[in-house]
Amino acid sequence: MLAIAITKWPGMNQAFIFSFILTVVLTVAVIPYGKRRPVGKPLSWGEAMIGSAYAFAVLFLAYGVVPHQWLTHVQNEQGWRADKLVNGPGDIFKSKARGGNFPFDINYLQVGDAIVVGIYLFFLGLNIWIWGWWQKRAKSASTEVATSTYGRPLVKKS
Repeated sequence: MLAIAITKWPGMNQAFIFSFILTVVLTVAVIPYGKRRPVGKPLSWGEAMIGSAYAFAVLFLAYGVVPHQWLTHVQNEQGWRADKLVNGPGDIFKSKARGGNFPFDINYLQVGDAIVVGIYLFFLGLNIWIWGWWQKRAKSASTEVATSTYGRPLVKKS
């Protein structure tokens, strides 16, 4: 029997992967709650406190923990340092100073930082999308009144 431990593959970091997936799941978990909650219902003090703590935790994960776990992974486990230069396939990123055609040097530390910028942009886009969805959920609620067979609205008199 051949046992393959996926978490032992090079480039796999359990803390980064878990925090990334947890953050995405917690962000998207707002959708089922938003579908159940009536639009315009006022918040109680307790609901507001729980909601603010939840939002803080998700933002802390997205902009604090996940990028930190990525940087820790590439700098400590992968050994991406400023003295390791990126040449690319066929030396396309080899700088002119070292005999190539590329105008400047790129090192692995800069590549790791660029990936962190991508992580920040991903979570920023996800946050903007989920906030937009929350604000537009009132428009998706049906405001049509049931009509009779003659086309008149069926409104109960108070």
